Amino acid sequence: MMALKDIVPAALNVINAQFVLLDKAKITMEGQQKTCLALVADETAAVHFQLWGTECDAFEPGDIIRLTNGIFSYNRNNLVLRAGKRGKVVKVGEFTLAFVETPNMSEIRWSPDPNNSKKFIQESVISPYSRIFPPMP
Repeated sequence: MMALKDIVPAALNVINAQFVLLDKAKITMEGQQKTCLALVADETAAVHFQLWGTECDAFEPGDIIRLTNGIFSYNRNNLVLRAGKRGKVVKVGEFTLAFVETPNMSEIRWSPDPNNSKKFIQESVISPYSRIFPPMP
């Protein structure tokens, strides 16, 4: 399992991680497909997670989710973690996972690595926490 603090954007990621769903935005339609943005976290970092189709109704705050073969990439100018076409998400528990809300990996500005055009490096922090989901009290 990969820690969320270690994910970086790339077109061909293979991310296997486990995290807790903290908050979920309302469901929207993208063409014929339902989508929903969520805030997820593990003990190392938080990230925005894109739910698609039936995933939008399948998961609720407090659910512990295991992602297999996921990707961390841009979707409509937002950097999100998602299952993609090859990935899989399953609920593996509820409420029993330690987590932190900072740093939020979706709130970091990334730039191409000058030594390797297929990799990205952290350029700067846009916000230490999610600007879409305010910090929990």
